[in-house]
Amino acid sequence: MAIRRAKRFSECCSVGKPCLAGKRILLCVTGGIACYKSADLASALVRASCQVSAAMTDAARKFIQPLTFQTLTRRQVFTDMWQSSDDFSSQHIALTDWADLMIVAPATANIIAKMACGIADELVSCLALSAAGACPILIAPAMNDRMWSAPATRENMAKLVARGVHVVGPATGRLACGTTGTGRMAEPDEIFAAAAKITATKKKSR
Repeated sequence: MAIRRAKRFSECCSVGKPCLAGKRILLCVTGGIACYKSADLASALVRASCQVSAAMTDAARKFIQPLTFQTLTRRQVFTDMWQSSDDFSSQHIALTDWADLMIVAPATANIIAKMACGIADELVSCLALSAAGACPILIAPAMNDRMWSAPATRENMAKLVARGVHVVGPATGRLACGTTGTGRMAEPDEIFAAAAKITATKKKSR
């Protein structure tokens, strides 16, 4: 399985296809069981010669520890608005200035609603708001199928797409709650391929 997955990632950067090498990726992780896939994505991005910085919500840390992403990316993981950094910069601004692309994976119904309404009450939602005009955003929704099909979520997604937010997934299949429906987070290789396509068409001046 690991060999097959590595091959899929390598195919994303094959000749004639967009490649992520050298790109700066801000990976934002929110609270869902699909967090384990985000670790796989972080590892793949690093293997593709990306610089990856991770930011996590409190809920995400209930599922997976910051140390996982620190180990995979070999960079500081950001978890709090008031967290200090080596250069004492405002992280919710500095990180989106730095990034070529912000990826939110998994993107829960909660973070999607916050992004749609412009709520910025913790680090990841602040990053999403400050990304406007700084870097493109790619979200990978993940939630129960009834939450995905709820009118509020459909309206929130329509708002984000209209604003230029890129979306990959969700897929249909067996969900963590035991039901079958649409709401599974896209696989890491699908998110990787979407990220490569976005960064190939959106060049950031430095």
